[in-house]
Amino acid sequence: MTNLDATTSVLAGPAELIQKKPAKIHDAAQQFEALMIGEMLKSVRESSSDGWLGSGDSDASDSAESMAETQFASALAAGGGIGLAKMIESNLTKAAAAQNVTASSGFSHPAK
Repeated sequence: MTNLDATTSVLAGPAELIQKKPAKIHDAAQQFEALMIGEMLKSVRESSSDGWLGSGDSDASDSAESMAETQFASALAAGGGIGLAKMIESNLTKAAAAQNVTASSGFSHPAK
């Protein structure tokens, strides 16, 4: 990427970036959902005394449980998860479309 390309991509509005990179938006939304699911699983594990794999209190079992939670959360998000990624992607796409309509019409919203 040249300096001009980097400058252009930085100066481009969110709507332009979303239209150019819909796959990146999808991946980012899915990764965010996986992170949220992973944090929920971690919270459940930490609230119980036994954890997911039994009553092991060792660092090894903590590591194994953490890796399992991360993989499970990623798999859930990839399969549709709880619908968070879909909502994020949809809202970003709608916001970009609305911004494009506003930009192409030459009107701007008055400051509130």
